[in-house]
Amino acid sequence: MSEHEGPKTLPQAGEPGTIAVDLGEPKGQPHVTYHADQGGAPPKLRVQNLSVSYIDRRGNSTEAVRDVSFDVYDLPDAGEIIVFLGPSGCGKSTILKAVAGLLTPTVGEVLVDGKLVTDVGRDRGMVFQAYTSFGWLTVRENVEYGLKLKGVGKTERRKVSDKILESVGLADFASRYPKDLSGGMKQRVAIARTLVNNPRVVLMDEPFGALDPQTRWGMQSLLLDISRAENNTILFVTHDVSEAVYLADTIYVLSQRPARILHQVDVPEFTVHDIALKSAPEFRAVEKQLLDLIYAPKP
Repeated sequence: MSEHEGPKTLPQAGEPGTIAVDLGEPKGQPHVTYHADQGGAPPKLRVQNLSVSYIDRRGNSTEAVRDVSFDVYDLPDAGEIIVFLGPSGCGKSTILKAVAGLLTPTVGEVLVDGKLVTDVGRDRGMVFQAYTSFGWLTVRENVEYGLKLKGVGKTERRKVSDKILESVGLADFASRYPKDLSGGMKQRVAIARTLVNNPRVVLMDEPFGALDPQTRWGMQSLLLDISRAENNTILFVTHDVSEAVYLADTIYVLSQRPARILHQVDVPEFTVHDIALKSAPEFRAVEKQLLDLIYAPKP
């Protein structure tokens, strides 16, 4: 038992209609993919031996995640996007929910800055695929909602929200209501509302999946700009290979359910991120590498 490991917790709600269950200790060694911080600081994020299983209302057990481990170290003055690429229903979202503190691992642990995750917290922010704005609040009021809960004064809230709304291209829509916005703009509100709390880790669960191709590309470019400007560490879930290559610094290729890390792919640093990049030879080469890994014959 590690020094961070606490007492076993009772099963709790996971996916709708399920409860997490304890299946015992995992086997094998952690799959740690990042080099240790030479300064001795704990990882910004550590996921170790994470396994999650559910029991549905009929008592059937489903193993969603099996023995997933990785470390993410802080990169000073540099944003980083880590993408989990895998088929639909493989358990990608479950990994994010465990990091967010929305469910308790069946086995293993999640730590942020060396502190065990046992619940949701302001050091982590999550953006879902479904739009989550409050319909009765304006765009600005939605973005400032978390700051208001923290007791931040009106003047300071306005200053912070102005900066975030400008960064996501919504400064001219601050007084509008969500019903007046397009799907892409609603998702910008969700991103702004997450970033305004300055979380250590941003979790994004297929946030652009419901958007049309043109809007989706625009949101991908926006996310890259925000990541670099705000020095965010972003964990991003997708099953779209092109999206993964365009966004990621590092890609983890996951197996079919239960999700396991099969491969780590470090994406080269492209000089320019624009629409032409997606047809460039160097971009296509990474796509092919990923497709070869995904569709390689299973032993």
